[in-house]
Amino acid sequence: MKKIISLCLAALVGLVASGASKAKIVSVKSPDGQTVVNVTIADDIRYDVVSHGETLMSANKVALTLRDRTLGSKPVLKSSKVSAVKETVRPDFKLKFAEVENNYSLLNLSFKGGYRILFRVYDDGVAYRFVTELPGEIEVMEESAELNIAGAGYVVGQLTEKFQTACEELYSTVKVEELEEGKMWEMPIVVAYEKQKMLVSEFDLEDYPGLFVKPSGKGVLNAVHAHSPLKVDDTVDDRWVKFLEESDWIAKTKGSREFPWRYMLITGDDRLLAENRMPMRLAPKARVDFSWVKRGQTTWDWLNGIPYGPGIDFVGGINLATYKYFTDFAAKNGVKYILIDEGWALDTENPYVTNPEVNLPELISYADSKGVGVILWLPWLTVEKNLDKMFETFEKWGIKGTKIDFMDRQDQWMVNFYERVAAEAAKHHIIIDFHGAFHPVGLEYRYPNVLTFEGVRGLEFCGRCQPDNTIYQPFLRNAVGPMDFTPGMMVCSQPEQFSGSRPETPAVGTKASQLAQIVAFETGLQMLADNPCRYDMYPDCRDFLCGVPVEWDDTKVLAAELGSYYVVAKRSGDTWYIAGLNNSTARDLTVDLACLGDGKNWKMITFADGLVADRIGMDYRCNHTTTDSNSKLKIHMARNGGFAARLVLLK
Repeated sequence: MKKIISLCLAALVGLVASGASKAKIVSVKSPDGQTVVNVTIADDIRYDVVSHGETLMSANKVALTLRDRTLGSKPVLKSSKVSAVKETVRPDFKLKFAEVENNYSLLNLSFKGGYRILFRVYDDGVAYRFVTELPGEIEVMEESAELNIAGAGYVVGQLTEKFQTACEELYSTVKVEELEEGKMWEMPIVVAYEKQKMLVSEFDLEDYPGLFVKPSGKGVLNAVHAHSPLKVDDTVDDRWVKFLEESDWIAKTKGSREFPWRYMLITGDDRLLAENRMPMRLAPKARVDFSWVKRGQTTWDWLNGIPYGPGIDFVGGINLATYKYFTDFAAKNGVKYILIDEGWALDTENPYVTNPEVNLPELISYADSKGVGVILWLPWLTVEKNLDKMFETFEKWGIKGTKIDFMDRQDQWMVNFYERVAAEAAKHHIIIDFHGAFHPVGLEYRYPNVLTFEGVRGLEFCGRCQPDNTIYQPFLRNAVGPMDFTPGMMVCSQPEQFSGSRPETPAVGTKASQLAQIVAFETGLQMLADNPCRYDMYPDCRDFLCGVPVEWDDTKVLAAELGSYYVVAKRSGDTWYIAGLNNSTARDLTVDLACLGDGKNWKMITFADGLVADRIGMDYRCNHTTTDSNSKLKIHMARNGGFAARLVLLK
């Protein structure tokens, strides 16, 4: 339910003399009055953000440069209106919450020349977007979306020197005065001030390139976007194209449209960075029926695909016996899917001729009889070349999903590829995992058959996936949407002991941290990245992991410090799960369980780092006990360690 109240503008619009000219300043406050946006309209359009008395950004210029004009240059304000919006949003899929309060002050600025700028001001954030009402088609040459952060201390995010990236770079922390002009920041980023932090990203991206920012002056970051290719050579290989000619525009699009939201979550509490509610508040409506979509876990064969040990009476590999074994494990443990990576097709460029060793028709029939769905991997270029009939064929075969890989771009053409794939797949009841992808920007709301995205340095990086980097994920990449990190390894080691690669891949860190990642990392399709045989070697771990949901009624971050540690509690029905993740410094924490429910008692199973986990990553302790809402939970996490727990309500 939405309630909108128009506010008097008399106190909100003023004139400020500036030499011979006069600037108009329009101010709007958050519902609690603690966050203020001041929009100055003079020769251009700029805005300031002040929150809880701290100036976070000043004189941020906003503009859209079209082929024949610049929206925001010498603007003429026709009208301004402030409304108060109060509503409850219930997301179509519960990534963090079953419902979110969406209360904000809306500033609608209408300008001569067929465009508007909307500002939403929340108690904990700000979002704005352009809306155009122009005839025909327009060409956007560039966008100004400044972040004047001169008062900040440092920026945290992923840096790149090129637009063609899989968004898997390590996180960097750079002082504002040391920002390098040659490098770009991918979204999202965190900007840290003396008292508060600001998570910056974009949302509701459609028919427009993804956002990067780069230094454009001292303490200023500004938007940059990739240009779309006009001609490519798509015969280079099965997953990359060579650009032969690029456009001079960043977007050719409809003249009447809404442009992406640029948003800033503002908080003085690191816990709230990870609880980020902005995507749910800004989310577009679903465009397709999604009642058939089933979210859940999947097995995965890429890192650890060869079963071994007692009871294995077949030669493991890319063959029918192996995938039947994966299917049996999934069926026995309530796992919804098996995902078959590269190798199921004889040729990665032909999705219709399957590997006879896999015998896909028999496997699909076998999996279906067990209530398990089959997901197939493909490179994006093969999908693009076969989009007219591939999903229709997969539906006839009985395939339930597709993992699409190696896009590694976010220019307008590629953003539109995601949209076309999601729409076509939805017609044929196919779920999608976008691997080799950029950050989530709202497609998963328009097309809820899109379950997850990669765009992260996950466990596929083996020894290059270090806990000191992974600890940033809840505050940045996973804070903005579902994340395909591929967690859940059963063989673990501290960094100095790490050794291994496919098909026996370990993880860096402790075993308890691997169990914690399954709870901590949010996604609509959670990978169980290890082999069923290794899960069966540790039945306590297996039973815990396979029971973790992917949709949550509530999320409460209990303790957190950006780049150091993260402890979260998540509720599904009456059951709470707790996960703790740590960087390379051992620590002890005490968290209060009172926020999980007054007067509640639980049966609790815990997985904690063992006494020598700081040296032997495999060392963990599993304990069964009871606890209640009056208790405080003591958590020890070794270096690169973790903690996991399940709390089942005692009736």
